[in-house]
Amino acid sequence: MKAVYLDNAATTALRPEVIKRMTEVLSENYGNASSTHSFGRSSKAILEQCRKNIAAHFNVSPGEIVFTSGGTEADNLALRSAVRDLKVTDIITSKIEHHAVLHTAEQLHNEYGTNLHFVKLDDCGAVDYNHLEQLLQQSNKALVSLMHINNEIGTILDIERVANLCLANDALFHSDMVQSVGHFKLDLSTTKVDFLAASAHKFHGPKGVGFCFVRKASGLKPLIFGGEQERGFRAGTESLHNIVGMDEALSLAYNNIEAEQKYIEGLKTYFIEQLKESIPGVAFNGNCDDLKQSTYTLVNVCLPIAPEKAPMLQFQLDLKGIACSKGSACQSGSNQQSHVLTAILNEEQLKQPSVRFSFSIYTTKAELDYVVGVLEEFVKS
Repeated sequence: MKAVYLDNAATTALRPEVIKRMTEVLSENYGNASSTHSFGRSSKAILEQCRKNIAAHFNVSPGEIVFTSGGTEADNLALRSAVRDLKVTDIITSKIEHHAVLHTAEQLHNEYGTNLHFVKLDDCGAVDYNHLEQLLQQSNKALVSLMHINNEIGTILDIERVANLCLANDALFHSDMVQSVGHFKLDLSTTKVDFLAASAHKFHGPKGVGFCFVRKASGLKPLIFGGEQERGFRAGTESLHNIVGMDEALSLAYNNIEAEQKYIEGLKTYFIEQLKESIPGVAFNGNCDDLKQSTYTLVNVCLPIAPEKAPMLQFQLDLKGIACSKGSACQSGSNQQSHVLTAILNEEQLKQPSVRFSFSIYTTKAELDYVVGVLEEFVKS
């Protein structure tokens, strides 16, 4: 049995360089970064250098980077503090956001009575920007929370346009950029996002670490209380080896972004072509087969299979050693249909199985050929 990993939107393999750097820090720099002795000062120096390195990739100041346990915590930090401390009365989001945003927004509605507004989407999951502008004009103190890259269908948000709309309407802008950080270059000195969430394990870094970009003088307050770590934004001893791993992974991603993007784009294009050639009637959810309007890192495929065979597809792929997913890994244990696909597909389309395949620098064309063959065999059987 082959082993083919095509679930990189869920998590990625650690780069060897990241493992090496993390191992060095684990063995040599075990001091607490908050301690004042030499061991602590050594760890603190490494920590702050990582912060400077990460900030430089986005052209922001180091003080605007807050280390967190990952994207979910970063989303919660921004949304909860915006309502609790910045007096946001209206949250404008979409029905295809990650549950880290949707469930947090729902909870804030229940706790604080925050008004929830869902911007209209087209059949490909793209935001209706005219409707967004209307919602902003009708709101009081608003926070817009829209992800840059959708994690299931890959649709790209026009981040500049949304940022400008928020500026024009005196609204705050939060974006879950978990699927874009490390894959797309972002200059936050010109793109006026107020809060950004990122997670290291989406760009070949370790799990359990990420960061929240918090624009200077935003007024954001901490979500977790205790010590004075992270300039008071996030209490708790920093996980130095994970932060170092994230810094190394992000540097490698951006130092090699052009070549690696070209390679992965080639894989995605090849995969789509082979699927169309081998499986008549195959469809692509959203606009994920259009590289100009979707991320180069994933494709969401709808297969022409009888509804009664659909439940067996994921099982059969797993038996053949193929790792992929029907949606976000955070809901993979649920039997419910993907909330993203439910928002953009009709009832008939939802009866056919959809699978997300996501690629990385470690994916090969030979692996894609194998996957296409397995899918073709299953569709014809």
